[in-house]
Amino acid sequence: MELIDIKISEKIATISIDNGKVNAISHQVIDELHEAFDQAEAASAVVILTGKAGILSGGYDLNTMKESSASAVSLVTAGSKLARRMLSFTLPIIGVCTGHAIAKGAFLLLSCDHRIGCKGSFKIGLNEVAIGMTMHQAGIELARNRIPINYLSRSVINAELFDPDTAVLAGFLDTVVEPEELIATAKAVAKQMLTLNMKAHHGTKLKERADILSALDAAIELDSTMRLNF
Repeated sequence: MELIDIKISEKIATISIDNGKVNAISHQVIDELHEAFDQAEAASAVVILTGKAGILSGGYDLNTMKESSASAVSLVTAGSKLARRMLSFTLPIIGVCTGHAIAKGAFLLLSCDHRIGCKGSFKIGLNEVAIGMTMHQAGIELARNRIPINYLSRSVINAELFDPDTAVLAGFLDTVVEPEELIATAKAVAKQMLTLNMKAHHGTKLKERADILSALDAAIELDSTMRLNF
């Protein structure tokens, strides 16, 4: 794999995105993330999903998004299907936010089971409306699933971005630590997750998330007919 790195050790799979300055989410990144998740699943490994210093991801690859409406819809659809897989994944996924997480970067956090961020002057949130994109239905459903009602309009309709501490209140993160503590904290959470009965974890996950998974299926179908222009 070229844009995704995976290291599996002691039943923990650390999956890192490395695609340019903003860690853009492209078709290749999505395909390689699926491949990495396949490897983690085969190894029965808890996943740590992370980016690089200063950024998890700045969102979808803009060259593809601006190419045509059809290209944009294709990429967004692929990203929504990835989110659905993450929400129903057979093993826990821990999101490690190494800095900024904008648009699809923030949606990755909303698709993880546990999210850890680091302190710093970073921005986390959904900026689609600010850059001229009417939010796709799957994105709205993902946001409804994890963002508290008092932050939902601020995030989805007003495109407000949050610092890491406020991102906890807004539902994008579960905890924030110092940057040097980020990976150690994630590994400690992963080791705790490894004590779970994974069959029970997955079965309970599917029951608890039945509504959002059903809503995502319908939203992905609806979004396939939309037009996206920048």
